[in-house]
Parts: sequence; structure tokens; C-alpha cells
Amino acid sequence: MYLNGDLYLRDTAAEGRTVLVTQPAPGVRVLTMNRPERLNALSAEMIRDLHHALDEVTADEACRVVVLTGAGRGFCAGLDLFSMPGKRAGEADASPQARLHTQQAIAALVPRLRNLAQPVIAAVNGPAAGGGFGLALAADIRVAATSARFNAAFVRIGLSGCDIGVSWLLPRLIGAGRSHELLLTGRLVDAAEAERLGLVSRVVPDGETLDAALEIAAQITANSPMGVWMTKEVAWSQLEVGSLQAGIDLENRTQIMTAFTRDHTEQISAFREKRPPTYTNG
Repeated sequence: MYLNGDLYLRDTAAEGRTVLVTQPAPGVRVLTMNRPERLNALSAEMIRDLHHALDEVTADEACRVVVLTGAGRGFCAGLDLFSMPGKRAGEADASPQARLHTQQAIAALVPRLRNLAQPVIAAVNGPAAGGGFGLALAADIRVAATSARFNAAFVRIGLSGCDIGVSWLLPRLIGAGRSHELLLTGRLVDAAEAERLGLVSRVVPDGETLDAALEIAAQITANSPMGVWMTKEVAWSQLEVGSLQAGIDLENRTQIMTAFTRDHTEQISAFREKRPPTYTNG
């Protein structure tokens, strides 16, 4: 499917797709939200294209890491209020049924990112608001440009501040007290504060977020596919496990299962022989 990452980027751009797909390194797929004139606000087409791109990731065993970013100077400004998905031509407003379908389609992106076997790195190159904030939170790792800004914008447009999983994810990242403040005020958090809060793992100069994400991706792909998959799955599951012992029981079973993979044996052999491992995902 990918002859060359740059070639594929040109092809998808020529088709006018709202999500560009590139492969800058073996096993690394970059999904770029591509409505820069709207700060990559979520249109109906972009929501569909994101789901389609994630379908392709799920089906591609060669894909090891996903990087999610935005074109231009923004990551994602949330739902496009000037082009409301679900609104039909000639209608003053979308029907309740259409709005619910749209809500479900947007919200479904969050567990889809969380449930991917591949780790997701959000390269937040600018504003991440509302739904864009939710997409960033659903990633496993977040790196931010100095110009990045975050906010749970829902309460500022007359809606509940709790939407698309943000009120579940945010307190688990930064604590309930700080999360409640951000949800109730909808205020902007700049990159420096986001790093202090633990919302992002690092802040880099503008224009370097993708490079930083690819550096992390390379460190991840140096590990075995099964080991990375199980690490992501167990780490997320631990956020819902009710006790230390239940968490340890989950870890114990996962460790025994991964110990019987061929890649585990290869990784040990490569370490002893002081050479890079060759993984077969077996």
C-alpha cells in the first residue's frame, strides 16, 4: 500500500482527503488531520476519514505505532460549528437523531484510539480544543509545541463540560481537582502549564512536534510487537482495575503469555549477542 511516505501524502492530498496518511519510517503511520483553514475542526467528512484511517491501522499488522497530528498551525479545534455534521441542506438545524449519530461517531473515536493494539502518540502542534482535546487525551503519549493550547471547550458553548470521554480521561491524567477546574471553566492551558500538570510528556519548539513524536515512535518499535501491545493494553486496563491484587493478577498472566513468544526468545538472544533483535511478531 505504501510505496513511499511522501508519495502517499501527495496522493491523498490530491484526492482532497481530510486525513492524510504517511509512513515516514517502517512500522510508523502518521495520520494528519487536514483542514488547516479551519484549524482542523471536525467535519462529517473528517470524522468518517478518521474512522476509515483507524480501520486501516487495525487491519495492518505491519503498523507498530500511530502518530496523530494536525496540518498547519492547529491540532484540532473540535467540532466545526459552522458546518455542523448531520445538518441536511435546507434544514434550519439537524434532527435529534442526526445529532445523536454525530455525537456517537465523534465519541467513538476516543475508545477506538485507546483500543488500538498500536500505541498512539499525539503530536499537538497547536490548539487542541473540545473534540480535539478529547482526541489528544485518548492518545497514549502527548508531545506539544510551545504554541499548543488545550481546553475542554464544551462548557463555553452551552454544553456540559463532560463529553466524549474527557471527564473520564482527564482526572486520571492530572487528578480530579485540577480536572474539575478545567472542565468547569473551559479555560485555556498553555503548553508550559500542560507539561507541569502532566498533561503532556514534553514540550518542543514549534515545528518540531512531529520529529519528537517520531523519535518516541522509534524507541517503541525497538521493542517487540507483542510486548508493546500487552503493555498498552494492561496499562489502560489498570485504570479500571479495582485493587492492587487484581492488577497484579492481570500482570502475572500477561507476563507468562508473553514469555512464550518467539520474539521474547529473540530479544533475549539479541541482548546476549549484542545485536539488534529481528522480530517476527510470533
